[in-house]
Amino acid sequence: MLRVLLLTLSVVAIADAELCKPDAQNAFKVRLSIKTALGDNAYTWDANEEYLFKAMMAFAMRKYSRKSTTQISNVLLCNVTDRVSFWFVVTDSSKNVTTVPGSEVEAAIRMNRNRINSAFLLSDKTLQFLKITSTLSPPVEPSTPVWLIVFGVVLCLIVAGIVFLVVAGIQQRKKKNKESTERENLEEKGEVTVTVENGIPCEALDLKAGHVNGVFAADDERFTSL
Repeated sequence: MLRVLLLTLSVVAIADAELCKPDAQNAFKVRLSIKTALGDNAYTWDANEEYLFKAMMAFAMRKYSRKSTTQISNVLLCNVTDRVSFWFVVTDSSKNVTTVPGSEVEAAIRMNRNRINSAFLLSDKTLQFLKITSTLSPPVEPSTPVWLIVFGVVLCLIVAGIVFLVVAGIQQRKKKNKESTERENLEEKGEVTVTVENGIPCEALDLKAGHVNGVFAADDERFTSL
């Protein structure tokens, strides 16, 4: 009985070795950069982590196919290195001597990539399935339409321009009123003011005191009475 059991285990091991090997059909290579991702908090890759990986692959296959036939024992790992990298395949639970097509495994991984990454505290860059390209997160769409944002910006600029023109007009009107008031005050006091005509400053005549012409004043001094 013992010999039969050992023979069975040997046959199973040989079959598994044939199914899971580098570049085998439907096999995928995985590379983990735990130290790069976590630094001093990096964990050691051991049998427990391998068990978790098998469980996550079984979970992904169940989630994708919506069947509960895939077991942890259906996920085979081989050529595990210290760096850490390894190969894996998923066997068909109904036959157990063939592997699940690689397209189905890839689709299951893509569908559950975030859950797989989260289980190992890694990302697409530090948990790499070498035959599967990194999954890109969907573009973030703004909650407010772009056209509405542009319209709001243009409207704000228009309002700001109107406010500026109104304020500038009020200040200019106040300045003119102030100048007009000062001019009226000077005129009431009888002081000579300077007016501007056609852009040329002219002195206003003081009608009360009169204005003496210098030319005639010189003539009056030259021709004096005897």
